[in-house]
Amino acid sequence: RIAERTRALAEAKAEAERANLGKTRFLAAASHDLMQPLHAARLFLASLGDAAENPALGQIDGSLRSLEHILGDLTEVSKLDSGVMRPAPRPLRIAELLEPLGQQFTVLAARQGLSLRMVSCRATVRSDPHLLRRILQNYLSNAVRYTASGRVLLGCRRRGAFLSVEVWDTGPGIPEDKRREIFLEFRQLDAHGADGRGLGLGLAIVERLAGMLGHEIGVRSVPGRGSGFSVLVPLSEEPVPQTAPAARRQGRDFGGALVLCVENDSTIAQGMERLLTGWSCRVVTAATAEQALAALGGREPDLILSDFHLGAGVTGLDALGDLRAAFGRAVPAAIITADRGEPVRAAAKAAGVQVGHKPLRPGSLRALVGQLLAQRPVANDHGRIIPAAGE
Repeated sequence: RIAERTRALAEAKAEAERANLGKTRFLAAASHDLMQPLHAARLFLASLGDAAENPALGQIDGSLRSLEHILGDLTEVSKLDSGVMRPAPRPLRIAELLEPLGQQFTVLAARQGLSLRMVSCRATVRSDPHLLRRILQNYLSNAVRYTASGRVLLGCRRRGAFLSVEVWDTGPGIPEDKRREIFLEFRQLDAHGADGRGLGLGLAIVERLAGMLGHEIGVRSVPGRGSGFSVLVPLSEEPVPQTAPAARRQGRDFGGALVLCVENDSTIAQGMERLLTGWSCRVVTAATAEQALAALGGREPDLILSDFHLGAGVTGLDALGDLRAAFGRAVPAAIITADRGEPVRAAAKAAGVQVGHKPLRPGSLRALVGQLLAQRPVANDHGRIIPAAGE
């Protein structure tokens, strides 16, 4: 009987693991497939004009942002469940995270009629910048979403050998008996001030990311007055690695640069062509490297933008390898993909190729194009090609 029960338990455990793996694969696949049409919609929307001048475009943009947020959460959960996400802690100045987040959420808070104040901090901490940023991003997103009026505060306090990074709001507050419930997946409190968007995954993701990093998180709240969420990060005295200076922001006009887009989804290819043409680019689209070479007709592009999954087992890196071999040099290139897995990022890094994730916002795409154009070789007065720095 003991042997039979042991077998039954083992079978039940294996079945549960298979079901969980199946759920993880489904979430990853569904999120990837849904990102494709969302990316195309963003491209076409951006080509229609300025959302600030057309309220209808602004409404559509807001709806797309909500959908993007939900899909982003689902993708994050699938990565956490699959175990592909690995922390890479390093020393960093906390201001490198707080200042961009403060600027971003000041705009979002203003749209909700709220004020956001950020208290600057010059401390150095040790953490994974990407994962810590995601934690703070979720804190701020919830603060703006659930605060009907008043203000949001982003700041830090020293706690011995740690830095407590905190987000405070003047929202409805959280009853004491509900403070564990808010960290459960797919759970949202029925609090006034919520906008009804999202799946209730934000704080569940925060708890899991903090667990991976070994950071303690906390919540304090007074019903009717507001809430404060914190994450405790170890201070560091290690030197912070130098980062390359940010590229100068480009205008809308790219002066007739020839851009090759390798994309097997015709809708996305059309959207990309329309948007880039509006920025004074000449655009060639193709589904494969062979079609690209034929369409170029002997011309060499200034940069290449390629999807990663091109069908028939061919990747964008394969296509870039063939194109670079045909041109005889490494044309500046980027992979734009809905696949957020670490293997894709690692392979692109090894190939010296930048990565952008779908749905790529127009501002991010414009910045990416500007960075790639800055890598082009330039000609001197005698017409000889001088390789750009780093080639």
